[in-house]
Amino acid sequence: MKIARPVIPLKMFRQHHTRALLLFSVALLPFTPVMVVRAEVTETKPRAEAFRTALIYDDVFLEHDTGPGFPEHADRLRRLTKHLKEHPVSTRLLWTAPDEKIDPVPWIKAIHDPGYVAELKRACEAGEKQMHGNADTPISKRTYEVAAKAVAGSLTAVDLVMAGRVTNAFAALRPPGHHAMPAKAKGFCFFANAAIAARYAQKHHKLERVMIVDWDVHHGDGTQAIFLEDPSVYFFSTHQYPFYPGPSGSPEITGTGAGEGTNLNVPLAAGSGDEAVIKAYQTKLTAAFRKFKPQLLIISAGFDAHEDDPLGALGWSSDVYAGLTEILRALCREQGHERIVSLLEGGYSERGITEGVRRHIEALEAPAKKPSVRRMLARQISGRDQGFGFGSSRSQIFPCNI
Repeated sequence: MKIARPVIPLKMFRQHHTRALLLFSVALLPFTPVMVVRAEVTETKPRAEAFRTALIYDDVFLEHDTGPGFPEHADRLRRLTKHLKEHPVSTRLLWTAPDEKIDPVPWIKAIHDPGYVAELKRACEAGEKQMHGNADTPISKRTYEVAAKAVAGSLTAVDLVMAGRVTNAFAALRPPGHHAMPAKAKGFCFFANAAIAARYAQKHHKLERVMIVDWDVHHGDGTQAIFLEDPSVYFFSTHQYPFYPGPSGSPEITGTGAGEGTNLNVPLAAGSGDEAVIKAYQTKLTAAFRKFKPQLLIISAGFDAHEDDPLGALGWSSDVYAGLTEILRALCREQGHERIVSLLEGGYSERGITEGVRRHIEALEAPAKKPSVRRMLARQISGRDQGFGFGSSRSQIFPCNI
């Protein structure tokens, strides 16, 4: 009796043949260290009852009165919080105020000169209108209280992330902090929120390595000055250059003494747009991050590089903030965590402070995705396995979900 052979449809044969060839090809490929890291990445999930992202905010942040016509004003936060609450992402965020149990003053004094801290408090209580007589640091009766509460909000964000209650956190606070010097207010800033949070993470949570990434249009000269000799905190900044605050943003400044090599400035030309900053993150920031291996990432999140901003001229789209966030999350996952604390710095246009911030928060809150074998294989074959995907248009600039 002659047994008929089963007929396999051509389409099905091709599918099975392709899958078999893919698996065989993966087995033959050189297994690079980068592939090992990416293959072991797993989806980062908070507990089922938890939120992925916290948003720290308090109405007291509105009480720092800078006077009429000043770029850094309370309406920035009013517009932001209204925009977020009217958007679906709001329901996926853990909204919380700064922890009342945190006393920010000792941590402020760990970074700032106690004499300066006392002088700021005195000047505010006395009803003075400017700190140090400078027009770029207007103060009011409650400025000291509000600035201290902003620090408490920053430390609350660190606590929430380090305790595992959330994966990451964004603090919608003011006044900003990255220009504040150890003994001087400067450029709308009084206390160095990001720097204080970094030191708090090290002392209170016993971390050894913290990285601060600053994407404000202005160079974070205060943060740089604080950690210039400190090898345990890496400061990375992209900023418009030449521009305020001046030569502090030079790429030649790489740290001093023990801190040599842990300060990286990447100047960007006015009008350079999304592509220039994405490229900087894919290359210089990626290399620095992988070498330093931070245990916590703090973002000095300014939104004044936005194309609508009246002060900056880099011309970034709202979407680029999501792209930068995705790159940073992917780099953190390579280190086995997604601990990110993002602190609001500048941003003076309505679209920048609403749409730009929302795109950043949406990218923080989005589920982390597992690596794709097909995508890894394609990258290995094409020789692009050392970075993140990049396209020429704004709709294509974001890194692949790794």
